[in-house]
Amino acid sequence: MKKIFALLVAAGISLSAFAAPESFTSDANHTFARFEYSHFGYSTQQSRFNNTTAKIVLDRVAKTGSVEAVIDTKSVDTGSKLFDGHIQGEDFLDTAKFPTITYKSTKFNFDGDKVASIDGNLTIKGVTKPVKLTVTHMQCMDHPMLKKLACGANATATIKRTEFNAGKYAPYVGDDVTLTFAVESIKD
Repeated sequence: MKKIFALLVAAGISLSAFAAPESFTSDANHTFARFEYSHFGYSTQQSRFNNTTAKIVLDRVAKTGSVEAVIDTKSVDTGSKLFDGHIQGEDFLDTAKFPTITYKSTKFNFDGDKVASIDGNLTIKGVTKPVKLTVTHMQCMDHPMLKKLACGANATATIKRTEFNAGKYAPYVGDDVTLTFAVESIKD
C-alpha cells in the first residue's frame, strides 16, 4: 500500500511538471503605459496613456509566454488638455488615422524562474519595429482580495520616435523615448 501511495505521489509531482500555459487579462485599474523624453534639454517630460489592455499567456514550467498589448492613443494624458491634443496630432501620434499602438511578443526570455525580457514587435503609426522589453520586476501569486492567481510586471524599453514617423522637432525635443509599462493581470 505504501508503494502504491508513493507511486501516486511521484506521479502527481511529475504531472505537475507538465502544467498547461495560464492565460491572464490585464486589470484596467492597474495597467498603464508611460513615456518620457527630453524637452529641449530643460526637463524630462513624463506622460501616460490611460487605456492600455493586455492578454498574457504564461507557462512558468516550460518558460514560454506571449503578450499582446493595445494602447488607446486617444487616451494620452500629459497633464495638459492643450498638449494632449498636440500629441494626438499628425506630427506625433496622428490618432485620427492610428487610434492604437500595439505590442506583440515573439519570445519570452527567462533568467531562472523569472521573465527577464520580452522580444516583440511594436507598431506605432503603422510602422512596426522589433523592440525588446526589459522586465525590471515580475511577481505571480494569489491575489489577496480576488482569491485568484494574478501576475504583475514592470517593463521598459527605449525607442527612437523618428523611426515611427513621429519625429517632429527632433533632435531638440528628444528622439529617444523611454517606454515604461506597469501591468497587473488576473488569471482567466
